[in-house]
Amino acid sequence: MGLPARALPTFESLYEQIRALPDGITGEILEPGTLRTMSRPGKAHRWTAQAALRRLGHFDVRNGGTGWWIEVEAEILFPRGRLAVPDLSGFRVEHVPELPDENPIAIVPDWCCEILSPTTARDDRRLKLPLYAATGVPWVWLVDPELRLVEVFETVDGRPALTATGSSEECVRLPPFDGEIELASWWVHAR
Repeated sequence: MGLPARALPTFESLYEQIRALPDGITGEILEPGTLRTMSRPGKAHRWTAQAALRRLGHFDVRNGGTGWWIEVEAEILFPRGRLAVPDLSGFRVEHVPELPDENPIAIVPDWCCEILSPTTARDDRRLKLPLYAATGVPWVWLVDPELRLVEVFETVDGRPALTATGSSEECVRLPPFDGEIELASWWVHAR
């Protein structure tokens, strides 16, 4: 006779575990009943995230911009009890006139950006990119500091579709943001 199936941990119990994690450890719930943790990112990841934030900062209403709220590592509660912490996320002011004080934020972003690292790239591609598309995030960027590559995905029929790329020293348009973005400063030059 087989053993009865064990019930998966609830979102609430997993979120309590996340709240108890030590400083420097981030927790996410990307699959039912599964807590994933990661440590703080390395130099190339941090460099690229800061460069992207500086470049996109002028869109943020807190910096005098008019169109976006740009968030850094905000906990986002997605439908079906999923919790992700995108490296950067954006909410259009026309959809979200004022960001809520709640944590996690229970509003699906208009844009998410994941900076890939050797320890997170697989989950970012395999779990987070499809999660973002399936839950209605219109635009997702995967940024690879090692390859010096930005991939822009648009959600089409609930699936991610690669619509633009930019690499190395290029100056490119990366939807959903207006204007060209110069990428040379996004990569660690001293190795």
